[in-house]
Amino acid sequence: MSADDPAVREVRTADYHAAGEPFRIVDTADPGLPPAPGDTVAERCATAIGPGGSGTAPRPGALDSVRRLLVQEPRGHAGMYGGFVVPPDDDGAHFGVLFWHKDGYSTACGHGTMALGAWAVDTGRVPAPDEGDVPVRIDVPSGRVAATVHRSGGRTTGVTFRNVAARVGARKVPVATSFGIAEADIAHAGACYASVRARDLGMDVSRAALGDLVRAGREIRTALAGHPATWHPDGPLLSGVYGVILHEELPDTPFGPHQRNVTVFADGQVDRSPCGSGTSARLALLAEDGRIGPEDSLLHESVAGTVFTGRIVPAAAAPGAAPAGLVTEVTGSAYRTGEHRFTLDPHDALGAGFLL
Repeated sequence: MSADDPAVREVRTADYHAAGEPFRIVDTADPGLPPAPGDTVAERCATAIGPGGSGTAPRPGALDSVRRLLVQEPRGHAGMYGGFVVPPDDDGAHFGVLFWHKDGYSTACGHGTMALGAWAVDTGRVPAPDEGDVPVRIDVPSGRVAATVHRSGGRTTGVTFRNVAARVGARKVPVATSFGIAEADIAHAGACYASVRARDLGMDVSRAALGDLVRAGREIRTALAGHPATWHPDGPLLSGVYGVILHEELPDTPFGPHQRNVTVFADGQVDRSPCGSGTSARLALLAEDGRIGPEDSLLHESVAGTVFTGRIVPAAAAPGAAPAGLVTEVTGSAYRTGEHRFTLDPHDALGAGFLL
């Protein structure tokens, strides 16, 4: 076994998907799992990343070894996403979460928030009626978010997540790629996203173009490294381009804009969903363009054909939030795909696994 292999030999998970994007849930309160020290979720995330590490290059550590065990093959895959459930910052939230993916950790995750809301109700962690809505408050590294779980006939029919405030960082930033020059719009919505029109690079948003879209996304993220507009005033944990949203226009619906996107995040990972926090970033940009208001909604499609709907929350319904930016809500669905007990045989030469 290598020095990077985890000391933990068994991990239980609950797996969900939201609009096609996986989310693997691990409760760190389970016996035998390493702790995530810190007084806040943001501090716990910094501990998991480790001194000198970054969100996409964490330092080796006990908790991070569990992430690698679950995200790497043969137990996971390069498109896997998940979260460690941790204590909240205070009694105002039901729990906290550290979001992770194949390369490390993220400060926000809309589809994961939806999955966590469904999980909290499914497991009875948050009591819910057979009919009606129940809020699930979750502390994440970028702040406090809420997942409103919609119930009908004794089952969950959808989840709406209210994100931290979104704001525009910069518009029309020129970016050179191997496909040509593009203009990137930068917005912060729990994480930093760069939006680029796919047609500017001679592409459409389709499965056939996915290889080129991923390549372009990686090039754009690299080109924008260190750009002042990607810096967040709350510090380095929230700074730097996390995802690149390559999008295209579709015919408007009676309720507002209709777009399709592929979000390329971390080191070339593709979001199978329309991207929850990325949808918030798109809403901030559309609002600045005057294309969407509080009475409208964005129909947002993924490259896989799944959908989220997004809207701007009127300032009166989000008191105190307006000075920091726009408050947005994104609605989608989340379904359980399985419960697992992953094990690591100490004689297994593959150890925690590999990524291709």
